[in-house]
Amino acid sequence: MSGISPFSVPKQPPLILVADDDKTIRVLLRKAMEQEGYRVVEVNDGKQCLDAYETIKPDIVLLDAVMPIMDGFTCCKHLLQIARNNLISAVATFDTDSTLNNTVISKIWERTPILMITCLDDEESVNRAFDAGATDYVTKPIHWPVLRQRLRRLLQQGQVYKQLEAANQALQHLANVDGLTELANRRRFDDYLNTQWINLAQEGAPLSMILCDIDYFKFYNDKYGHPAGDICLQKVGSVLNLKAQKHQDLVARYGGEEFAVIMPYTHASGAVHIAAAIQAGIKDLRIAHAGSAVSQYVTLSMGVATVVPTWESSPSDLIVQADKALYQAKAGGRDRFVSSF
Repeated sequence: MSGISPFSVPKQPPLILVADDDKTIRVLLRKAMEQEGYRVVEVNDGKQCLDAYETIKPDIVLLDAVMPIMDGFTCCKHLLQIARNNLISAVATFDTDSTLNNTVISKIWERTPILMITCLDDEESVNRAFDAGATDYVTKPIHWPVLRQRLRRLLQQGQVYKQLEAANQALQHLANVDGLTELANRRRFDDYLNTQWINLAQEGAPLSMILCDIDYFKFYNDKYGHPAGDICLQKVGSVLNLKAQKHQDLVARYGGEEFAVIMPYTHASGAVHIAAAIQAGIKDLRIAHAGSAVSQYVTLSMGVATVVPTWESSPSDLIVQADKALYQAKAGGRDRFVSSF
């Protein structure tokens, strides 16, 4: 599990989803929208609108208020709930330790504008449209210049939101990812460890950690130069990331030539298995290291620790155990792993 790749904002024309049971209105709307350079998908009732929304992910929805099967007010509520559910699911899949809370989520999932088109212009109907979640509304008969301007404004707002989200993703990437290895950085390591500690303390489940140190790395830099040292760090990080295969495992650059692997729900035997796989993977790299006192190739020393988090203990206890085991591995001759249990 490495980092977050920044997202880019697509350049294709905006996609408009039109839902109206009146075919004449749909044809007029399609013609007007396509003249503005927009792409258009049309449906004739609220149920079809919901299905199309999930499939095509439009930039904006033009929604008739009065339709058979499902009216626009009900459809609007469902659209917002779908968007919210999709985002929550995406966040959960993307990162089980996401710091996004419900307030931030609500600001994001409201950003697909819904423009209600209605023949009802009384105050109660207008209030009902906004209560259902509509971003704006226009009345029938449609005043086309007004519709065009409102569409442009809403689409511009949506584009700004997308740009902000792309920028936020890029900032998250910079804040949480080590620039050299593309692994999680120390800040991300600390946040993830603290969160997993709380989660596992509630469940009474184990948490394992491996601390890794490249043996005699200073001598490696002295002999081969820092650019070669950077490449070595990248290769070692790639092996760690490959061997920590579970979705919830986090591989981080702990500092300098040190790496760490956080493994929630992993018992001691599983952690030892991963350490052995890492050791074998590093040996398979066969990176020449003439300055090493233990091998002609780059090797790792590793400390492995496992605890069941409790409210009376702290994450630093696990780090201390893993660090002590790492020290024992170095003292014992390096190019090995030692378990604290």
